Amino acid sequence: MASPNQQYHATFKPHKQFSSNSPFFFKKTSLYTLALVLFLCTFSYLFGVWRHEGGGVSVSKSTATATAIVSNPCHGPSKTTTAAAKGEKPLDFSAHHKADDLDVTSTSEVKTYPSCNVNFSEYTPCEDEKRSLKFNRHKLIYRERHCPEKHEMLRCRIPAPHGYKSPFKWPASRDFAWYNNVPHKHLTVEKAVQNWIRFLGDRFRFPGGGTMFPDGADAYIDDIGRLINLKDGSIRTAIDTGCGVASWGAYLLSRNILTMSFAPRDTHEAQVQFALERGVPALIGIMASKRLPYPSRAFDMAHCSRCLIPWAEFGGQYLIEVDRVLRPGGYWILSGPPINWKKYWKGWERTKDDLNDEQMKIEAVAKSLCWKKKVEKGDIAIWQKPINHLNCKVNRKITQDLPFCPAQDPEKAWYTNMEICLTRLPEVSNKEDVAGGELPKWPERLNVVPPRISGGTLEGITAETFQKDSSLWNRRVSYYKAVNNQLEQAGRYRNILDMNAYLGGFAAALIDDPLWVMNVVPIQAKVNTLGVIYERGLIGTYQDWCEAMSTYPRTYDLIHADSVFSLYEGRCGMENILLEMDRILRPEGSVIFRDDVDVLVKIKKITDGLNWDGQIVDHEDGPHQREKLLFAIKTYWTAPAVTTSS
Repeated sequence: MASPNQQYHATFKPHKQFSSNSPFFFKKTSLYTLALVLFLCTFSYLFGVWRHEGGGVSVSKSTATATAIVSNPCHGPSKTTTAAAKGEKPLDFSAHHKADDLDVTSTSEVKTYPSCNVNFSEYTPCEDEKRSLKFNRHKLIYRERHCPEKHEMLRCRIPAPHGYKSPFKWPASRDFAWYNNVPHKHLTVEKAVQNWIRFLGDRFRFPGGGTMFPDGADAYIDDIGRLINLKDGSIRTAIDTGCGVASWGAYLLSRNILTMSFAPRDTHEAQVQFALERGVPALIGIMASKRLPYPSRAFDMAHCSRCLIPWAEFGGQYLIEVDRVLRPGGYWILSGPPINWKKYWKGWERTKDDLNDEQMKIEAVAKSLCWKKKVEKGDIAIWQKPINHLNCKVNRKITQDLPFCPAQDPEKAWYTNMEICLTRLPEVSNKEDVAGGELPKWPERLNVVPPRISGGTLEGITAETFQKDSSLWNRRVSYYKAVNNQLEQAGRYRNILDMNAYLGGFAAALIDDPLWVMNVVPIQAKVNTLGVIYERGLIGTYQDWCEAMSTYPRTYDLIHADSVFSLYEGRCGMENILLEMDRILRPEGSVIFRDDVDVLVKIKKITDGLNWDGQIVDHEDGPHQREKLLFAIKTYWTAPAVTTSS
């Protein structure tokens, strides 16, 4: 048995030829052991230093950057970036450039993407003017979405026009835009009398006028406000059909009403592009043969001010489509022909009989939809949709009027044909009930469980799911702002796109900031949640990210892509989606990718080739999560200046 005074060591084992009581044995063995441990420690330290400095291993700069993961095991990120803690250069999210600054040098070792010809600076792939001429002009079908085939897709970066500058910050952007950003003067001449837009040297000014409101949108909205209540929060979401430069939507923002404005890409050159430059939500779109890309019961108010849509033609299908997207109890506002035709018929260069006949047909279609005409005063007429279809069903049996649509999905609206039938509202028990559930007024409706969820109509989504999602996105957005402190600076980002919005939690977490979010629900999403987003008082659209979006280049200041590339894996090329993101992102715009780390590494390899600056950082829950974040910035570059030979 060992002596009670014997020194213990984990690796100690007495040698048989020595007595366990020999003091010489203990002293000699301890010295040998100490020397061995000291040698091993020194060797390990020196070997570690050698490896840290890159000795013996050759790693390219591009590979090292592409796989860099910034760790924060014990605390959140600093106000600059988590990369700074390791001595890496932090991403700079600020907009620095001036119009005459240009540096497009790149030494990327990955696949690079050349600049497209300057002629493509306003290219909208699915509304291409040349391609559209191949399609039927009946009902203006040729102006609908017609996307290029795979072999026709561009593999180059869309250039900004020479002299492009960051847009004015909101609210100044409502009234001004740089000429070089949208170099078109056509509307300043065509709409000069109507006060749409004016050219002032290096910029445009938007006086807020419109065809039917030459005194300004503010005064026109005040006139509407005397007829229906725009102040109590009951009206939050609106749609403006044939929006022009979106002055109606721009001035409703100060009244906490969020408007989806749309207009076709037609002879009114760049009207939607002007709207977006102003920082106003807008999309390219037209009422032709397909449903609008919005769910049923989405908007509290719809508007047409001399929008030139033939409401009474084709069996009234365009007014029927407005009915589909209008909420129960919602309003349709019409100004311009034929309203107040007795005053304007000469100026409109139409006969009294023609205009009277058009108005009677519109009245008949509205009646067949069970709408009630609320008021007609001056240049404005307003109809109201019923809150349910109980009385409407009774009348249908008597009048044999416009039939109800057979079993169909009223939410389906991606390349879906319009139908000449009345979209059924959800069933109710009595005539005082609001079909689909009554909404709280704004802003309470943002955070209250939406009726589509509380009513159990969305599979797998419960009130608890909604509340957890809201809390999750509040935490995530706080983390985003810690990594990119520009998100906290008012005015840095105005137009924001969420490519996979789910329940709208990302947009809701940003609601107090001076910005708006276009919430996209991909058509490939497991559950169609766009109706929930509208019930919250937010706006959005459907989209297939294998195709281009119906918007102009340089639309968005910031793009959020949560699990988009995992969703589209095996559906279409990552490169195609990223080239489309590059097209619709402004120079010096930012992107936040959230996905599996392996997916992000592949994304970063392509964005390096697009000449974006990027950095992969840890998940907000720490480095042990496979899901990571990639923060990226599109660098500033433009088309070269046009040189004229003498």
